[in-house]
Amino acid sequence: MKRIRWASPGILAAALLTAAILGHAQTGSAQSPSQTPLRLGFETAWAKQPEQRSAALRRDAAAAGLRAAERWTPQTMALDLSTRSDRWHRNEGSREYEAAVSVPLWSPGERAKSQAAAQSQAHAVDALVGAARWRLADEVREAYWAQQRARIEQQVAQEKLLSAQGIARDVLRRVTAGDLARADAHQADSAVAVAQSAVAEAAVAVAQTAQVWQALTAQELGEGPQEPLPAQTPVADHPALRDLQAKVDLARRQQELAGVQTRANPELSLGTTHERDARGERSAQSINVGVRIPLGRSSVSDARIANASADLLEAQSQLDLEMQRIDSRIALARTRVELLTQARAAAERRATLAGESRGFFDKAFRLGESDLPTRLRIDLEAFEAERQAARSRLEVGAAISQLRQALGLLPE
Repeated sequence: MKRIRWASPGILAAALLTAAILGHAQTGSAQSPSQTPLRLGFETAWAKQPEQRSAALRRDAAAAGLRAAERWTPQTMALDLSTRSDRWHRNEGSREYEAAVSVPLWSPGERAKSQAAAQSQAHAVDALVGAARWRLADEVREAYWAQQRARIEQQVAQEKLLSAQGIARDVLRRVTAGDLARADAHQADSAVAVAQSAVAEAAVAVAQTAQVWQALTAQELGEGPQEPLPAQTPVADHPALRDLQAKVDLARRQQELAGVQTRANPELSLGTTHERDARGERSAQSINVGVRIPLGRSSVSDARIANASADLLEAQSQLDLEMQRIDSRIALARTRVELLTQARAAAERRATLAGESRGFFDKAFRLGESDLPTRLRIDLEAFEAERQAARSRLEVGAAISQLRQALGLLPE
C-alpha cells in the first residue's frame, strides 16, 4: 500500500469541503436554478402539502362565489302554486288556481359590494397559497442546511481519523525501532479511537438529518451551488404580508357588505290567477304583480357587522405587527451575512496557518525533533481550524439563505 504523506491533508480537506459547500463553478453555471437540489426538494415537498392539494378547490369556491355575486338576483327564484275550492263544503263549483314566481331583489348597493367581497376572496386564496409556500420554504431550507452541517462534520471527522491513523503508523514504526516508548503507541491509538468515535457520531447525525430531508422532500440530497445573494426586495411583496393584506381587504369588504345587508332582501312577485265563482260560469284570468319590502333591521345584522369589524381590526393589527417583525428579521439577516463573511475570512486565514504549522511539526516529528504530545496537539488544532473554516463557509451560505427567506424569496 502506498504510504500517505500528511504534509498536505489540510489542503485536500479544504478542497473537498469547498467543493461540497459551494459546488464546482462549472456545475453551477451549467445548472439552471430550477435544477438545484434545494429547489427540487422544495417543489417535491410542496406537491405533498395539503395547501397545494386543496388550492384548486379553494379557487373553484372563490370563482363560484364571484359568479353568484354577478347574478341578477341574490338568491334563486321561487315558484308559488296554490288552489282554492268549495268542494269540501258547498260544492257549488267555485275554483281558483294561482301560479306566481317570486324574484328576490338586491338591496341598494348590495350587488356591487358582494362582487367586491367575492373578488377579495379570490385574491385571498392566491395570497394564502403564496404564504403557505413561503412557510414551507423555511422548513426545506432548515432541513437542507442541517444536513449540510452534518456532512461537513462527517468529512472533517473522516479526515481527522485518516490523520490519526497515519500518526499511529509512524509511532508504531518508531516504537518498533526503539525511538519511542510503548506508552506513546497507546497515546496514538487512543487518538485513533477518539477519531473513530467522532466519525460514528457524525454518521448518526448525517443519517438523522437525511431522514428529515427525505421525509420532507422524498429525495436524496445532492450537491449544488448555494443560493445567490439577493438584491433589495420591496417588503410589500413579501408573501406573508400579501396574505395578511388580502385578509385585511377581505375583512373590509365583508364589513361594507354587512353594512348594506341590514334587512332581508325585497321580493318581486309575478303571477296569474285562473278562477270561477260557480259551476257553469266562465272562468276569469288575471295577472298579479306584487312587491314584498321587509320593514325594520334584521335581528342578525348587528352581530354580522360587529363580527366583520372585529375581523378587520384583528387582520389590520396582525399586518402591522408582521411588518415590524419582517423589517427586524431582514435587518438581522443582513447583519448576519456581513459578520459571517468577515468571520469566514478570519477562519480561512487561521486554517491556512494551522495547515502550514502541521506540515512543519509533521516533518519535525518524522525526524525525531518533536515529541508525540506536541504533534497530536498541533494536528488537533489544525483540524479544528479546518473545521471552523468549513463551517464558516457553510454558515455564510446558510445566512444568505436565511436572508432570502426573510425577504420572502423562494429557494433557487
